[in-house]
Amino acid sequence: MIPLRPRPARPGAPEPAPREPLWRDLVGEVLRRERLAQERTLRDVADAARISLPYLSEIERGRKEASSEVLAAAAHALGLGLGDLLSLTGSELTRQTAAVRRTAAAPQHRGPYNGLCLAA
Repeated sequence: MIPLRPRPARPGAPEPAPREPLWRDLVGEVLRRERLAQERTLRDVADAARISLPYLSEIERGRKEASSEVLAAAAHALGLGLGDLLSLTGSELTRQTAAVRRTAAAPQHRGPYNGLCLAA
């Protein structure tokens, strides 16, 4: 199946609403951030978790929706519990969702003037 490409915005068309982040993207970001903070390679963590290196890479990139067993194994390989991983991911979700809401609530710039324009 060929993925659909987003259509280019028409001039003057409103910007699409920012989307909330996906859980799998956030879990992957947290796993990668923790792995890099420990200065460990993908291979090292995959071996310790007994997960294939390509699969762990896909999880870190948000391409795969991992089971709780796989997430627990990856978390334990990084010295975390599953609850720690889920808590860190939940905090990231809260942070990013708040940013999306702020962006969506911000006034949209509608033209070259930001205020009242009077013509004589």
